[in-house]
Amino acid sequence: MLRKTVLRFALPASAAGILFLAGCSGEEPAVNATNTSAAATSAASDQQQEFNQADTAFAQQMIPHHQQAVDMAEMVASRTANPEVVELAAQIQQAQAPEIEKMTSWLKAWGAPLPMPAMDGMDHGEMPGMMSSEVMAELEQAKEGDFDRLWLEMMIEHHNGAIEMSNTQLQQGVNAEAKELAQEIIDAQQVEITTMTGLLAAN
Repeated sequence: MLRKTVLRFALPASAAGILFLAGCSGEEPAVNATNTSAAATSAASDQQQEFNQADTAFAQQMIPHHQQAVDMAEMVASRTANPEVVELAAQIQQAQAPEIEKMTSWLKAWGAPLPMPAMDGMDHGEMPGMMSSEVMAELEQAKEGDFDRLWLEMMIEHHNGAIEMSNTQLQQGVNAEAKELAQEIIDAQQVEITTMTGLLAAN
């Protein structure tokens, strides 16, 4: 009876030893690389979608602001033969038209209302550097040298307004893409202001 009893308890003890050795084998549990990558992608996407009221206001105001600059640039070819002004106007149009599309896509993604067009009769005068309808009408009537001078003066003021708005975005916004665009606007338009100031001095 004693031998049978010992054998009966020896078998479970041996099985427990096998389980203990397997648990202490030193092998780390496998990491699911796919899940890790998906989590990182999701975190990056969430960061891109982060926005606040300042980001929304920046896009809503900069779209009509840019659109007015594009409208001013489109006037140039039919009103002056100055190649430097023509080239600068084309540069402004090529830079700002895609930025309008980019900011429009942000507002749609954020579920925010799109701004009304700058030339629809609404008052956008509260935006820095925005031209009134009366001043825009005066520009439309100008020709050659008078047009060049007025256009350059207006565009310098317009650019200074965009830089002011962009600085506000850098200080108050949280969206990474919007802050990046604000810095690009500052850098590009400051260079253009220097160019336009030189053209005015030469005329």
